[in-house]
Amino acid sequence: MHMDTTHLLTLAQMYAAHIGRGLFTVANRVGVHSRFFTRMAQGDECRVSSYKQVLGWFDENWPADLEWPSSVERPSNKKREAA
Repeated sequence: MHMDTTHLLTLAQMYAAHIGRGLFTVANRVGVHSRFFTRMAQGDECRVSSYKQVLGWFDENWPADLEWPSSVERPSNKKREAA
């Protein structure tokens, strides 16, 4: 897996738009600092452990009615089935 923080920001922005909330809310749901994604947008990096945690959260909690972005490698390498 290639660590690219822009992938996290892409996922966060898509998820936020889908649920009609901001990046602070997404960060809260993911369990990271409220400014985590805002800092990513400003070009900041993150720890490998944080990257894996956030990517894993999105993989597990990605809405079934929202297509995973093709530019981001999904850890599970499979699409989630609708509940």
